[in-house]
This record gives sequence, C-alpha cells and structure tokens, in this order.
Amino acid sequence: MPRISAGSLEEHRAALRRRIFDAFAELVGERGYDAVSMAALAERAGLGRTTIYHHFPDKAAVVVGFASHETERYVERLRAALGDTSDPAEQLRTYVRHHLAAGDELHVELTGPRVVASLSPDARQQIRAHVLAVEEVLRAIVVDGAAAGRFVVEDVHGTVALVHACLGPRHLPAGTIEAFVLRAVGATGPATTTA
Repeated sequence: MPRISAGSLEEHRAALRRRIFDAFAELVGERGYDAVSMAALAERAGLGRTTIYHHFPDKAAVVVGFASHETERYVERLRAALGDTSDPAEQLRTYVRHHLAAGDELHVELTGPRVVASLSPDARQQIRAHVLAVEEVLRAIVVDGAAAGRFVVEDVHGTVALVHACLGPRHLPAGTIEAFVLRAVGATGPATTTA
C-alpha cells in the first residue's frame, strides 16, 4: 500500500493528479505533445513508472483529465466573477475580460486542435464536453441578454461561436475586443451593477 501524503486518500489522489498535470504542462511546453511519454511524465511528477498508470491508463487519458481539471477551475473562477452583476451587458464584459485575462491559464496549446486530432473519437468527445461547459456560460449570458431586450440576437449558437472567435486575437487590446463584442450583440441601455 502506498504511503498517503495528505489528510485522506481522496486528497492524496488529487495531489498526485495535480503533480501529473503540472508535469504534463511543463513537458509539453518544453518538448511538444508527441515527445512526451508516460515514463517522462512519471519521472517529472516524481512518481514511479508504474504508479502513473494507477491514475491514467495512457497519455490520452492525461489530456482528458488535464482538460477537465483546467476547465473546472476556469469555470469556477468565471462564475465567481460573473456573480457580481445580473446585468447581461456587464456579464458579457466580464466574460470577455476574464477570458482574455485567463487565456494563458487555459493552456489551449495543450489541448488544442493538433493534440485533440491525435486522440480517439471518445477522448475527442470528452474534450469537446469541456469546451461546451465554457460555452454554456456564454450561451446563458447571450440568451438572458436577448430575453431582457439588452442584446439583438438572431442566432444564439452563431453568436456564441462568433464571440469566441473574437476572443482569439491576443495581439489586440482587450478594450478593443470588448467594445467590438458588445457592439456586435447590439448591447443597449445603461449598465447596472448589482451586488
């Protein structure tokens, strides 16, 4: 039986998974996804070669687990930031600002199209579910804004996709992107912040 290095077995497992995810992010950043092996992950995480397989059966499972972990953290922080207002335009501003500020934290290159393309259809579907979790937050803002008459939206699905497309260019000032997105949805009326 392995020695538990936390208060409970669950905490111990969570800590080991975080070490594996940190090692994964570092190694992919240094070598690229294709050059990362399970043995290298285990070594960087400070685990035995076989121990890593108790947590993840293969590298694809690490990618899916990493995406899940990152998405949960991101959505939790996003929802906390959005909790400060019920005004759809302010929520959309907050969403845009948060996404642009946290973009580097999302490690998109670690679960981006090239990596995802190398995964099985099942693993790709699991990754897509994490993207949908983030999109669902934006979808709710867009739907609420349209229902409140604050946004002019003819196609919710298209609007969500286009807003996310606007969040990609990192070389533009955040204020420019924010103003463009709000104009694109026809944000109307004064912003009212509620606590």
